[in-house]
Amino acid sequence: MTDRTDTDVVRPDDDGPLSRFGYRQQLRRTLHLRDLVVYGLVFMVPIAPFAIFGIVFDISRGMVALTYLVGLVAMLFTAASYREMSRAFPIAGSVYSYAGRGLHPWAGFLAGWGILLDYLLVPTLLYVTGAVALQSVLPSVPQRGWIVVFVVFNTVVNLLGIETTARLNRLFLLGELAVLAAFVVLSTLAVARGVGGAHWSLDPFYNPGVFSVGVVFSALSVAVLSFLGFDAISTLAEEAEGGSRVVGRATVLSLCLVAALFVVQTYLAALLLPGRTSLPGEAAQNTAFYDLAGVVGGGAFKAVVAIAAALASAVANSLVAQAATSRLLFSMARDGQLPRFLAHVDPRRQVPERALLLVAAVSLGLGLALAGRVGLLASLVNFGALFAFLMLHLSVVSHFLIRRRQHTYGMHLAVPVIGFAIIGYVLYHADVHSRIAGTCWLAVGAAILAVRRLTGRPTGPGLGP
Repeated sequence: MTDRTDTDVVRPDDDGPLSRFGYRQQLRRTLHLRDLVVYGLVFMVPIAPFAIFGIVFDISRGMVALTYLVGLVAMLFTAASYREMSRAFPIAGSVYSYAGRGLHPWAGFLAGWGILLDYLLVPTLLYVTGAVALQSVLPSVPQRGWIVVFVVFNTVVNLLGIETTARLNRLFLLGELAVLAAFVVLSTLAVARGVGGAHWSLDPFYNPGVFSVGVVFSALSVAVLSFLGFDAISTLAEEAEGGSRVVGRATVLSLCLVAALFVVQTYLAALLLPGRTSLPGEAAQNTAFYDLAGVVGGGAFKAVVAIAAALASAVANSLVAQAATSRLLFSMARDGQLPRFLAHVDPRRQVPERALLLVAAVSLGLGLALAGRVGLLASLVNFGALFAFLMLHLSVVSHFLIRRRQHTYGMHLAVPVIGFAIIGYVLYHADVHSRIAGTCWLAVGAAILAVRRLTGRPTGPGLGP
C-alpha cells in the first residue's frame, strides 16, 4: 500500500467499495447510467468529425467512413478491457489505477504519465479547434480571445460541482444532435439532387484505386481522437451510483452510439467531394466540413455548424475533459505520485478544485501558444491515449489470468491481445513527429519514476486486493 495522509485512511464507519482499496469516499455519488452515457457522448462529441474531417479525408484518400468504422472495431476491444478493469477496480484514476493495481505500480505510474499527455492536451486542443471554428464566422475576433473566454467559462462551471456539469452536458448534447440531424437531412437532399456532382457511392467506405491498410491506419491515428472520451467515463467511478457495472455499461454503450453517428456524417460529407482524394493545404483541411455545410445549407447554415462545432468542442467537450483531467490528477496526487495539494477536495462542492485550476492554467498557456495548430495537437493527444490503451490491455491479462489465475481466455486473453495488436498498429502509423514527442514525454516520465524509486518514494497506486 502506498503512503497516504491521515485524511486518506479509511475509518471503520466508512462504507462503499473504496474501503478495500484504502480510500474513503470524498467525491459526491450522484451520477446514473444516463449521466455517464451523456458524459461519454459529450466527451467524444457526436459532431467531433466536423473539426478534423478535412485532415482525416486527406490522409485516408477520401475513405473517411471506412476509417471511422475501423475505429469503432478497434475501440470496442479497448472499451471491453476498460469495462473489465472498472469492475475489478471501481475507483477514480482510470488506466493509472488499472495498470498500477492490475500489472505493477511502476506500470501504473507510466500509464498515468502517458494518459496525462492526452488529458492535459485535450482541453487545449478543444479550445484551439473551437477558436478556429468561430474565426471562420467572425474573422475579426482573434483566436486567442476566444480561448480565454472558453477557459474561464468552463472553469467556473466545473468549480460549481459535478451536478452542474452533468446538467449542462445534457443541454449541449441535445443541441449537437439537432445540428447533426439538420446536416444529415440537408446533405442527403444535396446528394440526391447531385449538387456539385455528388452521387451515391461506396467510395467513402472503399476506393480500390487508393486503398491500402497503411493508408487507413494512418488516418485512424488522427481519427481516433474523435473516439477519445469513452475511457474518461472510468474517471468518474467514485461519483457514479450503481457501482462499477454502470461504468462498464456506459463505456461500451456511449462508444457504439457515437460511432454510428461518426460513420453517417462522414459518409455523407465525403460524398459531397466526388472524385477527390485530397484537399489543398492546411487551411482547407481545417474548414472543410464548414465549407460543405455552406454548400448544402448556405452561409447561414455554415455559421450554425461552425458555432455548434465551436461550442461542442471548446465548451461542452472541454468542460468534461477538464473534469476528467482533474480527477486523474486528484487520483495520482492522492497516491503521492503528484504534489499532495492537488488531492484537496472542496468540502462544500466536493470537487478537486486545485486540480481543476491547474488544468485551466495549463490549457490557457498552451492554447495561447499553440493557437491554430490543430493537426500537431491532435497527433500529440492521440499518442498519450494509445500508449495508455496498450498498458490497459496488458493489465487485463496480468490481473485476471496471472494474478487471479482465472481461465477466462476469451474476454481476458483474446480480447486484450487483439486490442493490443490493433492499437499498436495504429500507433506505429502515427505521425512521426508525434511519436518522437510522445517518446520524449515517456522518457521524462521514466526518469521521474527512476528518481522516485531511488529516493524511496511511492511509484504507483499499489497492487489491488
